Parts: sequence; structure tokens; C-alpha cells
Amino acid sequence: MTDVHNDALELEDFDTVLSPDIEFSGILRFDKPLLIQGRVSGEIDAASLLMIAEEAVVEANIKASRVIILGTVKGNIIAEEKVEVASTGKLTGNVTAPDIHMETGHYFNGRSTMTNKLS
Repeated sequence: MTDVHNDALELEDFDTVLSPDIEFSGILRFDKPLLIQGRVSGEIDAASLLMIAEEAVVEANIKASRVIILGTVKGNIIAEEKVEVASTGKLTGNVTAPDIHMETGHYFNGRSTMTNKLS
């Protein structure tokens, strides 16, 4: 059994969706839940949930409260609450969070550091 519960999230749970046809490069900052379905490169600084869809590719360092990875991420992640990598997820980079869940079948190349909750 896994603790990656991203299947409970619906499109309506996200205030903003970067659809599959969007490519963004730069610094992305947001306060409400974001779903990335396209390509993002640069830096992500979030005060809430970030979900990377299965078809998405993110090449960025990420700071967020919670990160769910179903697609591909290349970059370091710092999360205040939790990082979840689904079986379809591919993560190349270091992860720092108080709670880290990695589902069987995922790809991970990096270091993980579990910390005390940052809040």
C-alpha cells in the first residue's frame, strides 16, 4: 500500500493549471495550488501544493509546501510538509522535507533528507 494519494485530487482542486501546450521559463511564484501539465524550467517558489502531471517535464529547483510528482522533475526540492513521488514519477535531484513518500516503480537519483516540519 502506498501513501501517495494524488488520485483523490481533481482538476477542480487546483486554482491554476499550466496545460500541456504551455512552455514556461523563468521564476514561477504562487500561493494557491498549481498543476503543471506542460514544461517548466527555471525556479519554482510556492506557498502551497504543486503537482507535476504524468506528461509534464520540470527542470527547476522547487520550494513548496507539498509536491506531488507523477511526471519528470530535474532539480532540487525543498518542501515544508511532504514530497510524494508516484510510480510514474522520475526525480533527479535532492529532496529535503519532513515527510517523503516514494511509490514502488518510481525513478529517483539524488539524496533525501528528512527534516522537522518547517512550519
